[in-house]
Amino acid sequence: MSHLSDFELIVLLVLLRLGDGAYGVPIAQEMQEQTKREAKLGSIYASLERMEKKGLVVSELGEPTKERGGRAKRYFHVTKQGMRQIRETQRTLARLWKGVPELEGGRS
Repeated sequence: MSHLSDFELIVLLVLLRLGDGAYGVPIAQEMQEQTKREAKLGSIYASLERMEKKGLVVSELGEPTKERGGRAKRYFHVTKQGMRQIRETQRTLARLWKGVPELEGGRS
Protein backbone atom coordinates (compact mmCIF):
# COMPACT_ATOMS: atom_id res chain seq x y z
CA MET A 1 0.00 0.00 0.00
CA SER A 2 1.46 3.37 -0.97
CA HIS A 3 1.54 6.28 1.46
CA LEU A 4 -0.43 9.46 1.00
CA SER A 5 1.41 12.73 0.54
CA ASP A 6 0.38 15.64 2.76
CA PHE A 7 -1.38 17.24 -0.20
CA GLU A 8 -3.25 14.04 -1.11
CA LEU A 9 -4.39 13.61 2.48
CA ILE A 10 -5.65 17.20 2.59
CA VAL A 11 -7.52 16.73 -0.70
CA LEU A 12 -9.14 13.51 0.53
CA LEU A 13 -10.17 15.08 3.83
CA VAL A 14 -11.66 18.05 1.97
CA LEU A 15 -13.62 15.66 -0.27
CA LEU A 16 -15.07 14.06 2.85
CA ARG A 17 -15.91 17.47 4.35
CA LEU A 18 -17.69 18.60 1.16
CA GLY A 19 -19.57 15.36 0.53
CA ASP A 20 -21.46 15.04 -2.75
CA GLY A 21 -20.75 18.62 -3.85
CA ALA A 22 -17.00 18.12 -4.22
CA TYR A 23 -15.63 19.58 -7.45
CA GLY A 24 -12.69 21.83 -8.31
CA VAL A 25 -13.62 25.30 -7.07
CA PRO A 26 -15.23 24.30 -3.74
CA ILE A 27 -12.32 21.91 -3.12
CA ALA A 28 -9.83 24.75 -3.64
CA GLN A 29 -11.84 27.12 -1.46
CA GLU A 30 -12.16 24.65 1.41
CA MET A 31 -8.47 23.75 1.21
CA GLN A 32 -7.52 27.40 1.33
CA GLU A 33 -9.90 28.10 4.21
CA GLN A 34 -8.70 25.14 6.29
CA THR A 35 -4.95 25.32 5.56
CA LYS A 36 -4.58 29.11 5.14
CA ARG A 37 -2.54 28.39 1.99
CA GLU A 38 -3.44 29.00 -1.64
CA ALA A 39 -4.64 25.87 -3.39
CA LYS A 40 -4.16 25.96 -7.15
CA LEU A 41 -6.80 24.20 -9.23
CA GLY A 42 -4.18 22.64 -11.51
CA SER A 43 -2.43 21.00 -8.55
CA ILE A 44 -5.73 19.80 -7.13
CA TYR A 45 -6.84 18.25 -10.41
CA ALA A 46 -3.44 16.63 -10.98
CA SER A 47 -3.63 15.07 -7.51
CA LEU A 48 -7.22 13.93 -8.06
CA GLU A 49 -6.27 12.29 -11.37
CA ARG A 50 -3.36 10.44 -9.73
CA MET A 51 -5.58 9.30 -6.88
CA GLU A 52 -8.29 8.20 -9.30
CA LYS A 53 -5.73 6.01 -11.08
CA LYS A 54 -4.77 4.53 -7.68
CA GLY A 55 -8.44 3.83 -6.90
CA LEU A 56 -8.60 6.27 -3.98
CA VAL A 57 -11.28 8.48 -5.56
CA VAL A 58 -13.85 8.17 -8.32
CA SER A 59 -15.36 10.91 -10.39
CA GLU A 60 -18.55 11.43 -12.31
CA LEU A 61 -19.79 14.14 -14.63
CA GLY A 62 -22.76 16.22 -13.58
CA GLU A 63 -25.23 17.82 -15.93
CA PRO A 64 -23.97 20.52 -18.32
CA THR A 65 -24.83 24.03 -17.13
CA LYS A 66 -25.36 27.31 -18.96
CA GLU A 67 -23.15 29.11 -16.42
CA ARG A 68 -20.24 26.93 -17.54
CA GLY A 69 -20.90 27.36 -21.25
CA GLY A 70 -22.58 23.97 -21.51
CA ARG A 71 -19.79 22.11 -19.74
CA ALA A 72 -20.44 19.68 -16.92
CA LYS A 73 -18.76 19.69 -13.52
CA ARG A 74 -16.72 16.65 -12.50
CA TYR A 75 -17.64 15.55 -8.99
CA PHE A 76 -15.22 13.49 -6.88
CA HIS A 77 -15.88 10.94 -4.14
CA VAL A 78 -13.55 9.01 -1.83
CA THR A 79 -13.64 5.23 -2.41
CA LYS A 80 -13.47 2.47 0.21
CA GLN A 81 -9.81 2.07 -0.67
CA GLY A 82 -9.34 5.81 -0.19
CA MET A 83 -10.97 5.59 3.24
CA ARG A 84 -8.60 2.75 4.19
CA GLN A 85 -5.65 4.92 3.17
CA ILE A 86 -6.95 7.87 5.19
CA ARG A 87 -7.43 5.70 8.28
CA GLU A 88 -4.00 4.09 7.92
CA THR A 89 -2.39 7.52 7.58
CA GLN A 90 -4.30 8.72 10.65
CA ARG A 91 -3.07 5.71 12.67
CA THR A 92 0.51 6.20 11.50
CA LEU A 93 0.50 9.90 12.40
CA ALA A 94 -1.08 9.19 15.80
CA ARG A 95 1.69 6.65 16.56
CA LEU A 96 4.33 9.19 15.54
CA TRP A 97 2.79 12.01 17.61
CA LYS A 98 2.33 9.86 20.71
CA GLY A 99 5.11 10.29 23.21
CA VAL A 100 6.66 13.40 21.64
CA PRO A 101 7.00 15.78 24.61
CA GLU A 102 6.99 18.89 22.42
CA LEU A 103 3.53 17.94 21.19
CA GLU A 104 2.13 16.95 24.56
CA GLY A 105 2.70 20.23 26.39
CA GLY A 106 6.21 19.28 27.46
CA ARG A 107 9.36 21.13 26.55
CA SER A 108 9.29 23.39 23.51
